[in-house]
Amino acid sequence: MASERRRLRGLYAITPETHDTASLLARSRLALEGGAALLQYRAKSLDRGIAIVQARGLAAECRAAGALFIVNDDVELALACGADGVHLGRDDMDPASARARLPRAIIGVSCYSDPGRARSAREAGADYVAVGSMFASATKRSAVRAPLEAIAAAAREGGLPVAAIGGITPANAESVVRAGADMIAVISALFDAGDVRASARALSALFDSREVSRDVRAQPRPV
Repeated sequence: MASERRRLRGLYAITPETHDTASLLARSRLALEGGAALLQYRAKSLDRGIAIVQARGLAAECRAAGALFIVNDDVELALACGADGVHLGRDDMDPASARARLPRAIIGVSCYSDPGRARSAREAGADYVAVGSMFASATKRSAVRAPLEAIAAAAREGGLPVAAIGGITPANAESVVRAGADMIAVISALFDAGDVRASARALSALFDSREVSRDVRAQPRPV
């Protein structure tokens, strides 16, 4: 399958939480049309029924666009919607347990501002790590800032692709990519943009001339 050959690289779109399923799917489709390589679904406080409907709709959009679909936090939701993987924070299921539940899935792990967490993430079975907040973030105002140097440090510690997250905009994204980020995770600057597709194109274009330096292991089929 094509999903087994993809690289973890490029624009990583992260959805805002909303009850408006039609708007969510429409904006996500525009982000994918603009070149988003991955899309992560967040539904921390939504009703389970709505979350499943939205997740399945987004999974279908990603399959149609040839992009990877990741579910935030929730291993069971990832299983229910046939996602390509799950992203885990410090308060979620530990990566080793998630790997046992999702043996063929992509697992991402948040390192926050501590690149040293990348080593333990890899040992627990992670496929990539996320570092940030890189800049002040409207989504997580209290998040501890990570310096640009944390991106390369996390790559050295874990030997895995690194996603940079937190306050990334078209104005500062190039500095993050130059610092070594394999992926840039973007929420507000993408989904709040007047032209979601154009914003996605601009952010995705930052990776057009950059060589891929670290590949994920042969990527698994949807869980």
